Amino acid sequence: MDDERFPGLHRRGFLAATGAASLGALALAGCGGSGSEGSDAKGDGTPKRGGRLRAAFAGGGAGETLDPHLANLFADAARAKAMYDKLADYGADLSAQPRLAEKWESNKTLDRWQVTLRKATFHDGKPVTAADVLYSYRRIADPKQAFRAKASLDPIDLDASRATGERSIEFVLKRPTAELPNILAAFGAYIVPKDASDFDKKPIGSGPFRFVSFTPGRSAVFRRYDDYWEGAPHLDELEFVVANEESARVNALLGGQVEYAHELNPTTARAHEGKGQIEIVRLRNSAMQGFAMKTDRAPFDDKRVREAFFLIADRKELVDGALSGAGVIGNDLFGKGYEYYADGLPQRAQDLDKARALLKQAGAEDLKVTLDTSAVAAGFTESAGIFRDQAKKAGVTVDVKMGSKDSYWADILDNGTLCCYRSGALPIEAHISQRLLTDSTTNATKWKHKDFDALYQQAQSTRGKTERAAVYERMQRRLYSEGGFLIWGFADWILGTARNVGGVSTKAPANTLDWARFDKVWLA
Repeated sequence: MDDERFPGLHRRGFLAATGAASLGALALAGCGGSGSEGSDAKGDGTPKRGGRLRAAFAGGGAGETLDPHLANLFADAARAKAMYDKLADYGADLSAQPRLAEKWESNKTLDRWQVTLRKATFHDGKPVTAADVLYSYRRIADPKQAFRAKASLDPIDLDASRATGERSIEFVLKRPTAELPNILAAFGAYIVPKDASDFDKKPIGSGPFRFVSFTPGRSAVFRRYDDYWEGAPHLDELEFVVANEESARVNALLGGQVEYAHELNPTTARAHEGKGQIEIVRLRNSAMQGFAMKTDRAPFDDKRVREAFFLIADRKELVDGALSGAGVIGNDLFGKGYEYYADGLPQRAQDLDKARALLKQAGAEDLKVTLDTSAVAAGFTESAGIFRDQAKKAGVTVDVKMGSKDSYWADILDNGTLCCYRSGALPIEAHISQRLLTDSTTNATKWKHKDFDALYQQAQSTRGKTERAAVYERMQRRLYSEGGFLIWGFADWILGTARNVGGVSTKAPANTLDWARFDKVWLA
């Protein structure tokens, strides 16, 4: 029976699915340690044991699954994190932190790595072994499947890799890489028991919560696993409920039907922050916001035009207008605050006179371009309108074209010349490998330079971290001067919680390890 005060909210706390909420370009990523650092503790700040926390997420309808290798939505990722573990996960600065892997070590040529597992058990009491890891990775890499982590695991030669003991594995790589831990932390690279196949009726993981029940598109219930290797959760139970509309999540939180609401917009946050009814949590630096210029076609095949567009942008106006101030300005580089970020480059500011001069040098006076956008992501339509008005001051006519929410990400990958773009947290190395190499599968700017590819390979095969950082800085300096991403800001990811919820991290970007760490949360 529906509760008339909250349409779609059922008496037992279930929120009916009203459509899919894709991650789009948001990629997933983690924070190491105990999970308590940077926590936002309510009440008296003392963790308490017991109770059921209900968390509202946008969902994927009747097609949802608990198969962690098929995770694609935020709800999928949060449920997978509750039930399963990876060998590693990403820290707040997007460096890889050990999880099920207790330690790792490479040979001198960086093409063989020894990984030692910590002592951990699955929910049926069986130990997590090297055989489970190899089964999981080979399942993900199955060419007949469409598991998202498949591309991330590609550098590993799984035919040659082998167990060297019950809790030790030798990973053989197809090419030297200094950053195998990033691969171990890849989104979706969860470890499941050997030969596991029934993930929706009797799933077994090694995570902090064990399975109780699952209704696709409606609800999933999990119970504390007392023998979890990192310590039992504070909560007795955790329930995920589905609410696709932000208003439904907020109303459920305000009405006491849930204690945690994922992904609130800046307007909602401003309306409730500091008012005492609910708590607003801002996860800084969670989403890159920008425009992608295709560098292989006119007018952006001329780097002077790209530089002019860098100088047209008033970044503060874009952050204030498109994000309602819920973010910080960018500097045309991905990963602000992340490991290897080149933070020594001058902050770019609007310079319309220089922009006009560059356009004149390029023979692009009175330039007209189409900017593809969509309501697929927060701030996209707003930023398109703001940038259109900014460009007009430099003599550039921008025609804003609205695209379909359902097909936007596929449409803009190869088509058009200029589009709105965003990305979630992931390592700078992964951003480069996925989007900026000649053979990258999601190269929205069509940045293809063999010498740039060679620098990436050099970084991957450089053992020393300081020396490797220097190579990444060289690459970023080039992108800063002539790349195709105009990155104007980094948005906060906003959560809402009831006032009696403690232990929610305020330091980890969305989809890092300490995001949705419900094993560290308690009810005061």
